[in-house]
Amino acid sequence: MSAAPEFELDEQYNYPVPPPGGWTADDLDRLPDLPPHTELIDGSLVFVSPQTRFHSRTMRLLDNALLAQAPDHLDVDREMAVRLDGKNQPEPDIVVFRQEGVTDDADQTWYRPEDLVLAVEVVSPDSVARDREAKPHKYAAAGVPHFWRVEKSNGLPVVYVYELDPATGAYTPTGIYHDRIKVSVPFPIDIDLTAINKRR
Repeated sequence: MSAAPEFELDEQYNYPVPPPGGWTADDLDRLPDLPPHTELIDGSLVFVSPQTRFHSRTMRLLDNALLAQAPDHLDVDREMAVRLDGKNQPEPDIVVFRQEGVTDDADQTWYRPEDLVLAVEVVSPDSVARDREAKPHKYAAAGVPHFWRVEKSNGLPVVYVYELDPATGAYTPTGIYHDRIKVSVPFPIDIDLTAINKRR
């Protein structure tokens, strides 16, 4: 079964043409007919490829585990955008955020970087450069204190953990976790990474 839908573009297909200076974060909520999970990186629209089973299962595992272990003042969401600035609004696969900084608006479409304590990106074949280079740099510059990059190895997630160095404003690697991740920050977390295909 193919992971990507089959389609053809004809002469009548209308590509979104950016205005001078590129798109802004405010444009994302107003542009019609954008594909789901469209991101904004440096004023350019980034369309996300169809998810793989590994990607979906990894997000489910991390989402459930983080939600179960997070203290009461924190919450967890999947695929919520973060407005870093006027030209950058990426959509991390998982965010852990402070509840007091978020409104009760059910129609809210993005969070502020200062509300996040952790951003997680699960690397896909089409997002390797963005998830390894562009996004971590931008999350760090916006002050997000913790970042995880998750990659596939032998069918299992491997978690690369980073912490923001306040002196340099850049992420410092603090560990690479195979099979199990057990860390004390941003709160005590213990996840069996081999449980990716378990329902409970």
